[in-house]
Amino acid sequence: MKKGRSFWDILAWIVLAGIILWLILKVLGIINTSILLEYAPYFGAVYLAGWYMQKLENVCKEVEGLKKFKDATIQKINNIESNCKFNHNEKA
Repeated sequence: MKKGRSFWDILAWIVLAGIILWLILKVLGIINTSILLEYAPYFGAVYLAGWYMQKLENVCKEVEGLKKFKDATIQKINNIESNCKFNHNEKA
């Protein structure tokens, strides 16, 4: 599993910071833009939503892999216990 930030993670944080900065400047009345630029932060928000969905999908795939690994490990443990000559369930 890789640690650290990817290019897309950094880009998403930059977009989020840009949206927050735009909102602050818009509320303060510093920004007076045309209608085309009015919608730019919304496109950024859509990008962020897609980024979060991609992250969630990756986490779901990793959890599915862990569940398969867990099931395979339990199956191996059960096979070892059933092939063992000594019955560990009985009290000595």
